[in-house]
Amino acid sequence: MTETTEPPGRRTPIFADLTPLRLSPDYRRLWFGNTVSWIGQGMTSLAVSLQVYDITGSAFSVGLIGFCSLVPLVVFGLYGGAVADTVDRRKLGLFSAAGSFVLSVVLVAATVAGIERVGLLYAVVALQAVCFALNAPARSSMIARLLPAEQLPAANALNSITSTTGMLVGPMLGGLIVGWWGYRSAYTVDAVCFTASLYAMWRLPSMLPDRQDGDTDKRASVLDGLRFLGTRPNLRMTFFTDLCAMVLAHPRALFPVIAVLWYGGDARTTGMLVAAPALGALLGGVFSGWLGRIRRHGLAILLAVGSWGTAIAVFGLTRNLWLGLLFLALAGCADTISMVFRNTMLQAAVPDEMRGRLQGVFIVVVAGGPRLGDFLAGSVADLATPAVAVTGGGVLCVTGVALLALKWRAFARYDARDPQP
Repeated sequence: MTETTEPPGRRTPIFADLTPLRLSPDYRRLWFGNTVSWIGQGMTSLAVSLQVYDITGSAFSVGLIGFCSLVPLVVFGLYGGAVADTVDRRKLGLFSAAGSFVLSVVLVAATVAGIERVGLLYAVVALQAVCFALNAPARSSMIARLLPAEQLPAANALNSITSTTGMLVGPMLGGLIVGWWGYRSAYTVDAVCFTASLYAMWRLPSMLPDRQDGDTDKRASVLDGLRFLGTRPNLRMTFFTDLCAMVLAHPRALFPVIAVLWYGGDARTTGMLVAAPALGALLGGVFSGWLGRIRRHGLAILLAVGSWGTAIAVFGLTRNLWLGLLFLALAGCADTISMVFRNTMLQAAVPDEMRGRLQGVFIVVVAGGPRLGDFLAGSVADLATPAVAVTGGGVLCVTGVALLALKWRAFARYDARDPQP
């Protein structure tokens, strides 16, 4: 059992703890701005995919959109973290958000001018990924400066609501707006949404990295960040456990096949399979009030990732659609719990001068892990069967987490009251 930080007899909240929003006006503006901009980006993501398909009629061309965003995220993820540990994070967040706003305006201008060039859309997507890779480490590093340590789990749960809302609501609104008023309207709404993020960044105070040696002009090194991570077993475990889930037990690429072979469905069935983990993740954030009581964050991560693997393995054995959707939703909920505590450890157990670089590594893992998982799942399903790929992946995930827990036993004893990296 994970131990709690609150005294016996105190009522455990059910819904997400809103204390961070009440406690810090800066965090409140940042959270609201990010939520609005995530929804706008979800709209644009779908609109770009639809426009590329309208222009080319090629599913392969649509697939290249993901490649155009993945490469900049991986390449610039580490670099963005190093920049966040060198300059004023407020300015970096403001400039990168402004860059995303300008790119949304470029999409609006292109549609107004009647320019229909796939190369332009690919270029905008790639540059948007660069802006995100620069913005995310700075934004994540700010949270630990805006809130006390005991509020970080609640803040990260609220952040999970932001991202999952964007993934669910954004594409839905994007499809409706494109269907009713066209691509120009969708891109225009996205540009307007970004003004909320810009305003939130503008109102923040200066946030230079808090260097222990007092030299704020020293350039942060990516290699120094990786060396730091290499000597901190608890922090490494946050990445290893996530890779177990995302690489070994990530069946997303098989959903179109599973929808037909297992459930006799169609594209709508595939959409339900895709939405189920996101819905579970959203519910995990909404009903996250109890997470603030947990102090054994390492043990919570192990249990959450093990639950993800178990839910995926059982999903691979089901042939009832609604039961399958339930286990996918449970997996998504477990992923939110894991994400909350992994982010909290990266914020609380890392010195401020290293937070940007560790968040950069986090971006690379989050961006690259699921893509490797898609490749592995597709390869195993082709060599064997989808059931072997899904259930076998879930079992391997649980096994991998168990072996990691045995190798680094101190991780399960990690205590939020004394965060040791």
